[in-house]
Amino acid sequence: MVSRSVVWPAGLTSLLFAWAPSVEAKPIAFANGTSVMAEYGGNTMREVQVFYAPRFDLSLGGGHVRLASEIDGRTRQISYARVNYLPKRWNLEAAQANVFVWGGLGSARISERVGSVFAQNVGVQFDYETRRVYLSAKTDLQRADEFSHRIDTLQFGVAPYAHDYDTLAAWLLFQARQYSGNLYDGTETAVMLRLFKGNKWLEAGVTNDGKLQAMFMINF
Repeated sequence: MVSRSVVWPAGLTSLLFAWAPSVEAKPIAFANGTSVMAEYGGNTMREVQVFYAPRFDLSLGGGHVRLASEIDGRTRQISYARVNYLPKRWNLEAAQANVFVWGGLGSARISERVGSVFAQNVGVQFDYETRRVYLSAKTDLQRADEFSHRIDTLQFGVAPYAHDYDTLAAWLLFQARQYSGNLYDGTETAVMLRLFKGNKWLEAGVTNDGKLQAMFMINF
């Protein structure tokens, strides 16, 4: 999230702060900052994450995700440690774009067997944003020898007015998400309202199945 302590290239700081903050959840918030996130995706996916960023392009931490199949009821409980990295950022005249990558290791408990298994987590995210429009695409893979589940998420958001860091921001968010590995049949879509001010944000809405989709995040 674009904020107070991001280390920007020389000459761009004042320009970027004219339209900050960011409207998209990112694996790296700002230098020397900590991010805490909780996401609720009905019975299919629930996740919590905590990351600390020693630099503007790097964060370290971990999370726990619960995945449950809407098709046959199988479950996975995955805990992981992860590194997030920002390999590329474009600072444009009135916009910003980013590419994030991440990778981590952990353990998983699966409903088909007793005990835990070794698991890996990898992913990539691209986002583009202005003060009124943003677009993001993300793929996140949780895998082990016993399973492979990828969550692909496309989001598009529009804001009725431009906002500043210390004012309340409101966004209408459209999301499309696909789950691999027999977690969900088809593409899950959702319409949500996103509200944030300063370092806190909340979004909530409903999916095409009538399920609650929500996320809370705080950066400090």
